[in-house]
Amino acid sequence: MPSEYSSGTTTRRGHITKCGNAHLRAQLVESAWSYQHRPAVGVDLRRRQQGLDPQVVARAWAAQLRLCGRFRRLAARKDSKNLVVTAIARELTGFLWAEMTA
Repeated sequence: MPSEYSSGTTTRRGHITKCGNAHLRAQLVESAWSYQHRPAVGVDLRRRQQGLDPQVVARAWAAQLRLCGRFRRLAARKDSKNLVVTAIARELTGFLWAEMTA
């Protein structure tokens, strides 16, 4: 669960909190490690995307590009890859929540 500090029109989102499902949090962090690689649509992914709404596929691809780029920018700045992965997992949580509520 990403933390948030909001007051009036100001919204500040913080780190991943340790409340909630520990297994899900671990899966998000494991998933975030995959964003260190260049984005590509392989044969398996193309097959899984058949029959999906094109808007869903476009949002997923935009998320892929954004998270991969963000991983590379943060990794260039930060010393700890674990910190970068946690930040990417937090942002991935936001994308997943937006997709589930769309």
